Amino acid sequence: MRTLLQPFRLATLLGTLLCGGVHAQAQAQAAPEALNMRLVGYSDLQARTAYQPTIQKQGKRWIAYVGHHGDKKLNPLTGRQEDNGTSILDVTDPKAPKYLAHIPGEEGKAEQGGAQMVRVCSGEQLPKADKSKFYMLRVFGNQAHEVWDVTEPAKPALITVIGKGLKGTHKNFWECETGIAYLVSGNPMWRTTRMTQIYDLSDPAKPVFIRDFGLIGQQPGAGGPTPIQLHGPISTGPKGNRVFFGYGTNTDGVLQIVDREKLLSGPKEPTPENLLYPQVARLDLPPMHGAHTVFPMLNVDVPEFEKNLLGRKRDFIVVTDEAIQKECLEGRQMVWFVDITTETKPFGVASWTVPEASGNFCARGGRFGTHSSNESYAPVFFKRIMFFAHFNAGVRALDVRDPFFPKEIAYFIPPMNANTVVLETPTGQATKLPYTEAANKRAIQTNNVEVDERGYIYIVDRANTGMHILELTGAARNVANWKAAVTE
Repeated sequence: MRTLLQPFRLATLLGTLLCGGVHAQAQAQAAPEALNMRLVGYSDLQARTAYQPTIQKQGKRWIAYVGHHGDKKLNPLTGRQEDNGTSILDVTDPKAPKYLAHIPGEEGKAEQGGAQMVRVCSGEQLPKADKSKFYMLRVFGNQAHEVWDVTEPAKPALITVIGKGLKGTHKNFWECETGIAYLVSGNPMWRTTRMTQIYDLSDPAKPVFIRDFGLIGQQPGAGGPTPIQLHGPISTGPKGNRVFFGYGTNTDGVLQIVDREKLLSGPKEPTPENLLYPQVARLDLPPMHGAHTVFPMLNVDVPEFEKNLLGRKRDFIVVTDEAIQKECLEGRQMVWFVDITTETKPFGVASWTVPEASGNFCARGGRFGTHSSNESYAPVFFKRIMFFAHFNAGVRALDVRDPFFPKEIAYFIPPMNANTVVLETPTGQATKLPYTEAANKRAIQTNNVEVDERGYIYIVDRANTGMHILELTGAARNVANWKAAVTE
């Protein structure tokens, strides 16, 4: 598969501006590299290194919640230097995002501080919550989880703290329809810094602990090597009755398929037998690949099999690895399509990567390879287009209507700006790997991506470049289901 980088032509940029296109802050940036995707709006996010964006419709407003890696930056709204935490922006007009608030996180740099993960549920969805309110679940560095009242996004208020004294947190999942939260945590009694603590947050002010969960060998009292730590779960809720867990980042990945009902109602004591009880299947990835994000695409109607008696509708998990090392000093981290139609026998059917030569990415600076996919089920894109954050190769859009043959249809690599910094080399790696001068180059580091029900794409940057709001153009736009897009 070939991916050709085509610079954003001046004529296209002028056309965008003449059509009333981009916010002034976005216009000031240099031209991106793009195909079938264009810039709509931009926020510098106060020059904070960013991780997870979550987009929530609140009444007639659309609000973006952005989690940050650890650092300390000036908040112009308060005039104070604040530890990176959570940014809240009004993106109702995507051409002109309005920065509303910043909630400080844990002190510390990169993975040692901040508030990386954020999820939001409306009280109307949560079974026991105030129906007039909106609630935000976030991590507080590596120490704890927090629930905030964000009904008025510019005035967030802390409601409760969950699990103080943890030794790690990360990519949580919250079922809004039930309130069940799968919190990536580091219970000090367990042998890993990231496992799962499950809580009932149907009433966000009164968390109810359900159980701890992880791979056999991570539990208290186990012996031998400790299995790779959890990265994040995604649940299909009570209707789908499955939770998909992804373990590992760039090595020793594990995809675990779990029966949700057995997980929540089964025996809770973390014995090997009890941990295995809800497991439906487990797929171990090759040693040099992880499972950062495991996104379900179930009941896919595969056009190629239309005339076959069996197998036209199939179930898939899209596994995305995370690139860690700069200059490609590791195995290529990619996207993998896993067929789970027969759940107990998952198997890989396709893979995808950006061809390195298409942009000389290994020498550009920073990381090259996948990091994450969008996780929204917005009908405008779901089972049609998926978006993947690809560090110095920007965001890439794949046509996934036939998961056996995923095809790239669009991409966008933002230009660097004055806030873009050199990505720090992972601690302890500087003397172990053959880094060159490329390790000291500034580079775009598109870290995470999400979409909303209107069809806008949000990407945030690990190297402080900010948040870009995008839309599809050209032939790629025709793949989406615009009849299902929210227009208000």
